[in-house]
Amino acid sequence: MEVAVIKTGGKQYVVSKGDTISIEKLPEEVKNGDTVVFSEVLLVDNGSDTTIGAPTIKGAEVKGTVVLVGKAPKVEVVKYKPKSRYFKRNGHRQPLVKVHIDSIS
Repeated sequence: MEVAVIKTGGKQYVVSKGDTISIEKLPEEVKNGDTVVFSEVLLVDNGSDTTIGAPTIKGAEVKGTVVLVGKAPKVEVVKYKPKSRYFKRNGHRQPLVKVHIDSIS
């Protein structure tokens, strides 16, 4: 089983072929069905040989297909101060992109 560690959106993800990952941010605008190439590959392990980048592996890339572009579930933000009648309630929905990993090379 081939495993890779990629970096995107300021976070690192451990992926293998066939996985579906949820990413908060992508640098470009994407739609459902688009192909995404992750070129910042930090580690590749194919079961017998492990390649570690310093900081990235030159020529390695992970390809995936966008499955869903939408928003994450709502997170409620509450500010409250007792005895002062101060109460604020806000909601926030983070952008979300689900990507199905097709190949690691």
